Amino acid sequence: MATLLHVDSAISPTASASRDVTAAFVKAWTEAHPEGRVIHRDLAAHPVPHLDHFAVSAGFADPSEHTEEQRAAAAFRDELATELESADAVLIGAPMYNFTIPSTLKAWLDQVIIVGRTGGEAGTVAGRPFTVVASRGGSYAAGTPRESFEFVQNYLEKVVTGMLGAEIDFIVPELTLAPVNPALSELIPLFESSRTKALEEADEKARALAARLTEAATAA
Repeated sequence: MATLLHVDSAISPTASASRDVTAAFVKAWTEAHPEGRVIHRDLAAHPVPHLDHFAVSAGFADPSEHTEEQRAAAAFRDELATELESADAVLIGAPMYNFTIPSTLKAWLDQVIIVGRTGGEAGTVAGRPFTVVASRGGSYAAGTPRESFEFVQNYLEKVVTGMLGAEIDFIVPELTLAPVNPALSELIPLFESSRTKALEEADEKARALAARLTEAATAA
């Protein structure tokens, strides 16, 4: 039985492009792998605290000498890391806010990346497949005027592969502001095409990943 960790970070619980696509992914995953398990962590509804001095210093101190604050911070990081380690695959909704990921998602990453445990090529989540739904209001694709402003895919690719030693795959719904911004109304057809493609990719990638994990479990 494979486990999918589903992390959403879009601020809005509704009217969210990234949530629409992650929901489609989970639906397809569940249909293809009904005996599987899905853990949903909503970082907007339940944000995790940013990494602080107590959490960092606890990692460099003997646990027997931890203060009450260090024990609490270390226990919380352990809870999040254990949740990540329990997943066979990870799905992340990562909308672009001010050219990069939401601060809540950054906080989660800072908490779960633990050097000597989850962090590194030999870490406990090395090789784990991550699928990221990187939605954005405009387009930052190669060749567009704002290509150099893209700090969602660029950042997450480095963090997931470089720090966690995991795999990463992206689904990118673009031009999500077109239906609500009159100045972008002429781009609505492109938005609709991008949305359709993203939903189709979510379905296909979820089913392929479920099949891959089922095959791996059977072979083991």
